[in-house]
Amino acid sequence: MQHPENSEEYKGLTVNEGVVSPPSVNPYSTFRRRRQTLSVDDYVDGILRGDISILGRAVTLVESNLASDQQIAQQVIERCLPYSGKSVRLGITGVPGAGKSTFIESLGTMLAGSGKRLAVLAIDPSSERTRGSILGDKTRMTELSTAKNAFIRPSPSAGSLGGVARKTRETIVLCEAAGYNTIFVETVGVGQSETAAHSMVDFFLLLQVTGTGDELQGIKRGIMEMADGIAINKCDGQNVEKAQVARTQFKNALALFPPTESGWKPDVRTCSSVEDTGVMDVWKMVEDYITFTKRNGYFDRKRTQQAKYWMYETINSALLQHFYHDPQREAEIALAEQRVLSNELSSFVAANRLLDEYFKR
Repeated sequence: MQHPENSEEYKGLTVNEGVVSPPSVNPYSTFRRRRQTLSVDDYVDGILRGDISILGRAVTLVESNLASDQQIAQQVIERCLPYSGKSVRLGITGVPGAGKSTFIESLGTMLAGSGKRLAVLAIDPSSERTRGSILGDKTRMTELSTAKNAFIRPSPSAGSLGGVARKTRETIVLCEAAGYNTIFVETVGVGQSETAAHSMVDFFLLLQVTGTGDELQGIKRGIMEMADGIAINKCDGQNVEKAQVARTQFKNALALFPPTESGWKPDVRTCSSVEDTGVMDVWKMVEDYITFTKRNGYFDRKRTQQAKYWMYETINSALLQHFYHDPQREAEIALAEQRVLSNELSSFVAANRLLDEYFKR
């Protein structure tokens, strides 16, 4: 390129030609290829040989709301189903701050060190406004996340029942097919809605903490009736004596409840996840429960009931999705909503009319 400053009019002034601009793409950089699309066979083969990368991609398919992803995911789950069911499923719940992640880190590291293959399905709370989630469980479980025989999968709760992600049960099937013989399901918090977590695990552990001045408030009938065992966490330092008092209180409360369907008498243990004391004692309680329920037949009976429960839950979810995502239905719902807001119709009449129209078609 010739610069006008180099013409005769501007003697004594010279402008260099400059350097040719390099290409926008660095020729020395490695081009990252797009991930290869996997077939159903590829997913199943990878899962059965314990490939963590393929397992993670399969779980992503299960969690996806795209119809194309769901079609592949359901085929993969169906193919993996015969290889599932050979694990101990432990549900862990507790009030925020009870130390659920620290407890899982402590117990999980011990179990992984003893040769067990552990999958942790940690459910992170989602924003009700944006559905966003931090998914920070791997940052809280630093030691466990690096263990070779541990698989940690944080998932957003996305407002689903009890903070349990809608597809957690299907993820359990995939993890079991991949050879994980111990499954932890960590839920967001406590409450009546923890029924969802209870309906997909063998042992339901309630993690409690003392020293907060809320011991008696923590004794909720709903959650206590579901718990197969209680662990008083943070039993260390000046909290040891308080933890022992809380244990006595919980044991007395459990004694007031009617006998469980399994015949098992829920127990209360104390532990410290930070000091790694009493944690394996809690696991011993889980093992005793599994042995007890397998011996009297309740273990298999409960899993059969759970399968039936989730069949109906899937039907309910599908009907809900179909009702709200039909374009014609959306217009009718919007019109009914306006009539309710303007006091032309009551909420109940509007709902019944919408349902009547839906079932006529």
